[in-house]
Amino acid sequence: MNTDNRPVPPLTGGEREMLRGFLDFHRATLAMKCEGLTDEQLRERSSPPSTLSLLGLVRHMAEVERTWFRRVIDAEDIPLVWSEDGDYQVAYDTTGATRAEAFAAWQAEVEHSRRIELAAPSLDVTGYQPRWEAEVSLRLVMLHLLHEYARHNGHADFLREGIDGVVGA
Repeated sequence: MNTDNRPVPPLTGGEREMLRGFLDFHRATLAMKCEGLTDEQLRERSSPPSTLSLLGLVRHMAEVERTWFRRVIDAEDIPLVWSEDGDYQVAYDTTGATRAEAFAAWQAEVEHSRRIELAAPSLDVTGYQPRWEAEVSLRLVMLHLLHEYARHNGHADFLREGIDGVVGA
């Protein structure tokens, strides 16, 4: 049972409902790690020369959501949010970035992802992933996003603790 505002993932149910529930839990965890911090705190880097910051993670996850759901599964011909030439590292440069713009972009991409997933007739729907030169299923996309969020939420734990000492998920 959660004592915070994150959605509680289902303990039983179908594969799709469980994937959706855990993905929404991890999305909410990233948002929770950023709660109550100023733009300056959100831009604080982990340790030089790394550019990793909480704001950079939010921007990165906007790119990840956009790429896997819109560009791969929905086959939309759109650039990344912050890079016209497909450079994923641009999202980590938070010079001048704000919570407002990062969260607006991320939340918009999450809504697109939810719409695409809900509209898909099954997890067996496929899209082309050009970096892998392969067709991938919506199931793989959702599992990949869970992996991305879980890994980056671990980073967010350390980043947040370093900023103001807040620990715990």
